[in-house]
Amino acid sequence: MAGRRLTVRHERFPLKEPAPFARSARTHAETVTVVIEADGQVGRGESVPCRRRGETIESVMALIRGQKGTIEDGASRLELDVALPFGAARNALDCALWDLEAKLAGLPVWELAGLNRPGPVVTSHTIAPGPPAIMAAAAAAAADRAILRLRLCGDGDLERLAAVREAAPRCRLVVDAEESWTQGRLEPYLAAMAAANVELVEQPLPVGQDAVLADILHPVPIAADESVQTSEDLEGLTRRYDVATVTLDKVGGLTEALRFAMKARDVGLGLAVAGGCGSSLGAAPAMLVAQRARFVDLDGLRQLAQDRSVPLRFEHSTLYPAARELWG
Repeated sequence: MAGRRLTVRHERFPLKEPAPFARSARTHAETVTVVIEADGQVGRGESVPCRRRGETIESVMALIRGQKGTIEDGASRLELDVALPFGAARNALDCALWDLEAKLAGLPVWELAGLNRPGPVVTSHTIAPGPPAIMAAAAAAAADRAILRLRLCGDGDLERLAAVREAAPRCRLVVDAEESWTQGRLEPYLAAMAAANVELVEQPLPVGQDAVLADILHPVPIAADESVQTSEDLEGLTRRYDVATVTLDKVGGLTEALRFAMKARDVGLGLAVAGGCGSSLGAAPAMLVAQRARFVDLDGLRQLAQDRSVPLRFEHSTLYPAARELWG
């Protein structure tokens, strides 16, 4: 479809409290927003660059601007898959194209994609890493949430786990080890997680050092996050992992995320859906993939002091699908 107009901008959303980031405190969520206009309709998409993958606001915006002519000349989402690598730039463009297509067709995205009407999902509440007493206090303050997600960091993790479990004895627990465990710690740590009724351990070992996961018992399901990038990686993970984590920024948009979810099911892996610290515009398309997930981590929105004018709605741990005024 020709006659399109693409714009891209950097947007910042203030956080309720400064968040630790590298060597400083982050005070805003930093996002890239794409707007594509055609025939009187507007499609929007958002992404959050990932520093671990070498992405910055500037690099993502440059990739998007590099596709301006192609998109304005009518490139499809499938053509975009070939033109851009997976990552935040393709995510913002892909989601904006879905939104535009839906508005031009007069249909919601879920119907356009052949999905069931989305419903609310239960999302975890993240407890940031820190000393056991600090994490316990945060867990006690969030003890009315359905699921707590503990970010751990290696040394002292068993003490952190014990403190949180004591502070929130009724909460379901999942753990993101963030590649911080060693092979020597792996089995005793997993045993402790099982004893504390942890339901999932995400990425315990560094990427490239996780082959041992194929040779040990998994008393708790183990999820691949950094060890999986796109649906093409999934089949090779089935002996090491039980669950695969998808984020739209990582895989490059809703198109690939839906492909990822179907492939995970086909190869026998469970699905977890996560998102970065962006606005409701970025989380809205992830809600469609979350319908298929056992574990959902889309609580980054709670950190925002200011969101989009039509935000996603929370009720305690329950997150509701987007209004079409926002996306889709």
